[in-house]
Amino acid sequence: MWDFEHGDAGRDFEIDYTIPSACAAALAADRADIGIIPAFTYAEIPDLAIIENVAIAAKDRVRSILLVSRKAIEDVQTVATDSSSRTSVALLQVLFAKFLGGHRHLKAHPPDLDTMLRDHDAALLIGDSALQVPNNSGYYLYDLAHEWRERTGMPFVFAFWAVSLEAIDRQPSGLNLAEVFQRSRDHGLQRENVATIANEWSARIGLHPDDIRGYLTESIHYYLDRENQAGLQLFLQYAHELGLIRKVPELRFLEVSRL
Repeated sequence: MWDFEHGDAGRDFEIDYTIPSACAAALAADRADIGIIPAFTYAEIPDLAIIENVAIAAKDRVRSILLVSRKAIEDVQTVATDSSSRTSVALLQVLFAKFLGGHRHLKAHPPDLDTMLRDHDAALLIGDSALQVPNNSGYYLYDLAHEWRERTGMPFVFAFWAVSLEAIDRQPSGLNLAEVFQRSRDHGLQRENVATIANEWSARIGLHPDDIRGYLTESIHYYLDRENQAGLQLFLQYAHELGLIRKVPELRFLEVSRL
């Protein structure tokens, strides 16, 4: 979002901030033209295009998608899940069903670790809540992106920007959507801008700027490259096999050269 907040890209858009699952709901209800959506929900919303080569992915450990457990993961039977990103919940379902002995009982819950673990074996935390869990918490900690990589050899794609096909048809002349979002991503990843983001968010979420800087530059991969696409395709195939989605969707891309 760098150019939208610090440059002039925002002048062409009406911007609303919310969690990825709500972005997907807004796209599905035609309340939004573009949204950063959980990868899982792409299979449920028709007539979308993915903005080319921009993603929130992880080549291995992501740190912000964390299963916190009172037991070893093989022994977990009940999980309280933060449902702010449906992809992460679906990933947990896939890991259990495909690699860890079968389905478990999952129940949506507000992201408060103590209350989540009061009546469940484990808790799925997403985003800031996960990053704030210390390594010496006394619980078993499982990074879901790492668990996926260990079992499939693939990276994992959590979210990406999607745009409705109808919005593409009526976009203003001369506005290259894919280029706008790619350029904003590139500017945001410049060293001095990452430092600005880390300093700004440190006080908000109670993490040291160095920890945030490391997360942004080492844990997250921001490109939908061929390896990430292959990991996304495998995840959607597994989700289909488990009945979580009706069919595996074609990955339709909005490319820079198209506009």
